[in-house]
Amino acid sequence: MSWQSPERLWLLLGVLALIGGYVLMQRRRSRYAVRFTNLRLLDRVAPKQPAWRRHVPASLFLAMLALLIVGFARPMDDVRVPRERTTVVIAVDVSTSMLATDVSPDRLAAAKSAALSFVEGLPDQFNVGLVAFAGNASVFVAPGTDREAIAGGIDRLAEGSTGLQGTAIGEAINTSLEAIRSLDARAADDPPPARIVLLSDGANTSGRDPEDAASDAVAAGVPVDAISFGTDSGYISQGSGRPMRVPVDGENLRDVADQTGGGYYEAGSSEELRAVYADIGSSVGYQVERQDVSARFIGFGLVLALAAGAGSMLWFSRLP
Repeated sequence: MSWQSPERLWLLLGVLALIGGYVLMQRRRSRYAVRFTNLRLLDRVAPKQPAWRRHVPASLFLAMLALLIVGFARPMDDVRVPRERTTVVIAVDVSTSMLATDVSPDRLAAAKSAALSFVEGLPDQFNVGLVAFAGNASVFVAPGTDREAIAGGIDRLAEGSTGLQGTAIGEAINTSLEAIRSLDARAADDPPPARIVLLSDGANTSGRDPEDAASDAVAAGVPVDAISFGTDSGYISQGSGRPMRVPVDGENLRDVADQTGGGYYEAGSSEELRAVYADIGSSVGYQVERQDVSARFIGFGLVLALAAGAGSMLWFSRLP
């Protein structure tokens, strides 16, 4: 923390002087009480009260003065603020393997629930889009601020939504980049700050090479946060009724995240996935700015002033 007017902090010496004066007054008051030898009469004219109560209003008042002085010195601090036109595209794998029940009730249902919570936690001014992918990829909801639209799109996600089977991670990245480029009329010449959050349970099996797509994301300045979701014990039922193992494979996802400067995460349960989304949401779309934060101290100081006044009126029927 820094100060725009640090010389004003010298006023805190006045607060220290008031504290010292208050302590001296209390000691003098104690000496006068001891000199009053008729203790029975003293009890009648000066009934006992809890000692700590009479100090509370004064302490709150002095703390208020200190906070107001600190605010008067105009403190500056780093503040996280949402970036203008921030765009987040959520890409969700809807291939058949996402029906594995190693995550309750199944991978896809858990992914949809966590994605919805993630969207609800983002600032209202963020543009959010949705891409579904399996053997190919398609934009389910174009990036925008309509939260009802994105919630409806997440609800419509289902196995086979894209029409082809497979896992096309490269196509998912490419489609997400196209959605970002189409955000508004300015996007072509003035790309918005953007991020892709991609969730899958397997390696790339079709479509464009993820490495090539990741190179395009790097050129566009769009990091890809990749989430590998599922466990090694996942399986699905084939047409014959026999189970087929679909263990999670995050190698391609890790490579994409490393190449684009995004984060790579592994989640083997609904709880872990929600924690991953919360971690991503705490940093995506923000920038750090140096701002005047004097209002924090002034506001808290006023709260203490109200508390001091309320305590004094309640216990002593007077203002401090």
